Amino acid sequence: AVVSTQSGHYGRGAWSSKDRFQYIKLSRSNLRVHYNGLGKNHKDAASVRATHPIPAACGIYYFEVRIVSKGRDGYMGIGLADGKVNMNRLPGWEPHSYGYHGDDGHSFCSSGNGQPYGPTFTTGDVIGCCVNLINMSVFYTKNGVKLGTAFENIPLNLYPTVGLQSPGEIADANFGDKPFVFDIEGYMLEWKTKLQEQIASHPTRCLQSNDMDATLKKLVFDYLVHHGYCRSAESFAKSTNMYFFEDISSIQSRQRLQKLVLQGKIGDAITTTNELFPNLLDNNPNLEFKIRIRHFIEMINDLDQNKRPSHPYSIASLMNGSEGAAEESDKMEVDSVPSEVPTGTMATESEQEDPHSNRQALEHLLLFGRELAGYSANLTSSYDSLKTQLQEAFSLLAYKDPKQSPMSYLLHPSQREQLCADLNSAILESHGLARQPPLENAISQTKNVIERMLKVGFGSGAYCGLEKYLNCSLKPQ
Repeated sequence: AVVSTQSGHYGRGAWSSKDRFQYIKLSRSNLRVHYNGLGKNHKDAASVRATHPIPAACGIYYFEVRIVSKGRDGYMGIGLADGKVNMNRLPGWEPHSYGYHGDDGHSFCSSGNGQPYGPTFTTGDVIGCCVNLINMSVFYTKNGVKLGTAFENIPLNLYPTVGLQSPGEIADANFGDKPFVFDIEGYMLEWKTKLQEQIASHPTRCLQSNDMDATLKKLVFDYLVHHGYCRSAESFAKSTNMYFFEDISSIQSRQRLQKLVLQGKIGDAITTTNELFPNLLDNNPNLEFKIRIRHFIEMINDLDQNKRPSHPYSIASLMNGSEGAAEESDKMEVDSVPSEVPTGTMATESEQEDPHSNRQALEHLLLFGRELAGYSANLTSSYDSLKTQLQEAFSLLAYKDPKQSPMSYLLHPSQREQLCADLNSAILESHGLARQPPLENAISQTKNVIERMLKVGFGSGAYCGLEKYLNCSLKPQ
């Protein structure tokens, strides 16, 4: 079935081998339905539900059924039912079920009394069923032609259902594994466009137009300043006639640190942070330990092929040999991170550039790792997440070539971005500024609202994803 969700993925389905009446036989990966009953009267009707209900977070759902054979009488029904409806009935006859029947073209809504709806259908016809969870309605198609609204105000959590009643009836389902006869993509685009137009035209009652314009400009400006885009912020302020009152030197300092972190020069970033913002790391022990862990990972990253050991080091070997750290860990238990986190013997990139030998480079790496291990042994359970990060970093040494290991993602430059953001936020917070720019807060709030909409079954949320409007990432580059 086509499932239009916020992520834009498509669902797949099949008929349930367990949720069916005994006269129903399934074949072809549970997509073909056969009637194997006597077919004497309506008491011999048999139906089958799909394996899963239509997702509550779905915007538009569609499936098609091809009539392979109408059998003796063509008493066939295609529609929807909830999980408790009796499968010894055609869809639409029971409460909480809906169906379009081929023998008379009537629609049935929770009743045995049908209403004229569309043409009859028979062998060779393809009948589609579209569930619109934006306006909570259902319509059918015949051979690619839309027939009009059949049901309104439908409930959530219905299952696609097909019912048969006379010998020889066979039907194949298409839940999206192959192209549909009806242009469902075009229909979905119509609704996407309609909702986006509604959003764009929605009045902002709390603000006058001038206030809204100023607010939007301030959101963009604060975002640029927050992430250290100094030149862009200056240019934006000038072009919008805004007063540029920020401390340029502070912005440039943060930008300088971000570049060091994103380049993987963590040792230099630590030194520069201590020079530009004294006591920042001392006052943020969690952040400092994260930086040291990243420093250890970058030290591994910097080892080229001719510097790697001929055999992998185990995590256990990393823990051994740190006698001083082990002794200290037996003596004390701390409730907070000590002010002095191990700096390692390779604190700056200048010391890493020209090691005297392969052995020296490896010894530097292992010594720093042992210092971190000894230090982490003194941390209480409140720092378990940091301990886990350290263990993941250590696991890189269990492989001869860490860059080809299952943990190689830790070495990817993208892993530096979060640390970069954390360091930038800590600096801003130390100056009494917000850790996160208002624009990002607004986007996070909007995403949470959309997620909530989808969770409670507002189908329109499927077409309100911010990615459709932004077409960009708001992560610092």
